[in-house]
Amino acid sequence: MYTFLLALVVSFGAFAQEASEQAEIAQKGVTPGATEGAEVSTGDPAVISAGEALFKNNCAVCHSAGGDVIVGPGLQGVTDKRSESWLISWIKNSQALIQSGDADAVAVYNEYNKQAMPSFAFSDDEVKSILAYIESGQGVVSAPSEGVPGATAGENVGTDAIGAVGGYLDIVLVVLIIVLIVLVVTLLLIASLMKNYLNQNRKLNEYDAEIVNQRFDFSKIYKSKAVRTLVVLIFVVVLLDLTIDKVMGVGIQQGYAPKQPIAFSHKLHAGEHQINCNYCHTTVYESKSASIPSANICMNCHSQIKTESAEIQKIYRAIERNEPIQWVRIHNLPDLAYFNHSQHTQVGGVECQTCHGPIEEMDVVYQYSPLTMGWCIDCHRETPLNTEGNGYYDNLVELHEASSKGAFTVSSNGGTECSKCHY
Repeated sequence: MYTFLLALVVSFGAFAQEASEQAEIAQKGVTPGATEGAEVSTGDPAVISAGEALFKNNCAVCHSAGGDVIVGPGLQGVTDKRSESWLISWIKNSQALIQSGDADAVAVYNEYNKQAMPSFAFSDDEVKSILAYIESGQGVVSAPSEGVPGATAGENVGTDAIGAVGGYLDIVLVVLIIVLIVLVVTLLLIASLMKNYLNQNRKLNEYDAEIVNQRFDFSKIYKSKAVRTLVVLIFVVVLLDLTIDKVMGVGIQQGYAPKQPIAFSHKLHAGEHQINCNYCHTTVYESKSASIPSANICMNCHSQIKTESAEIQKIYRAIERNEPIQWVRIHNLPDLAYFNHSQHTQVGGVECQTCHGPIEEMDVVYQYSPLTMGWCIDCHRETPLNTEGNGYYDNLVELHEASSKGAFTVSSNGGTECSKCHY
């Protein structure tokens, strides 16, 4: 037993050390083939960062920053092939450039099956930031590096390392449970052997014999008034708790996951392909409601991708019949409650996952949060407002700091007043 416990401690220590090392990897990341002090990119990092955000939100659906063709061509080296002024004109309004008869524009249009590229209302500086990001090579994914299955050069390895340790901990817990069961069985066997030994080989007096051979009388337990009272009390409390839970849960749709007319996977689109929510739900930053994507948004990609899929054919039929796709709404607040998406996403900077959960991991979307009034108020009480650089809040923050030591939250700005949501 001592040997087993020693081996268990040593094994757990090894697992803990591995967990610590992998946690460090998960935080810092490992870039295969990179050398210390190597220059990652050229140009202003702030410009490249801004270009990266614009590229991922608007361009990554159809283009890769490397050489891979998605819907349109890969953009690696595009600044060497085209002039900056040509690229600005193309990105802002490709159709106008094609109609002007520009030979390069017409050639690109014909090469990629005359797939029209959307126009983008970018400023020249925004386009230049996108080009700077492409030139930096930060978005390029290379071939898998040796010795790391599935890893790609330039991509952080070990992001899920901490989660991987959970498997070892599960094994340790299972082993401990088995050990406890073995110990209990062993003790029972020892007790039985000792009892038989004493009865057969020892002359016990009446008192000792009664102790050794005594049996537990279960009838005394269930006949006891105290036990019966306790059982009835527990039954009543459990029944009341279940009743209250059911009553308080009326109207709460948490976990609701209806079947949709088309088997659309957010895990595939938002997770694996990293399509920004705003690409499909175009008004999420601008309007009271996050719009349901129309069929033509789907066709931006699926006019070229997986065209023979049975699910994609449903989109084609809807377009041919000039009928909307009958998506089933999942998140629905009562009419008596006012909620504005843009106020939260654009002004408050709230991420989609805060309310909708890990949407990028859901094959079938379900209601992640309870969406109750208490849940909303708790968020307003706990979420601090970003007042820095906004003169509107100066006097309010000053008054708040004079009367309270806590953070200036949404609640401090009237976010829990009834008229904010019910008017």
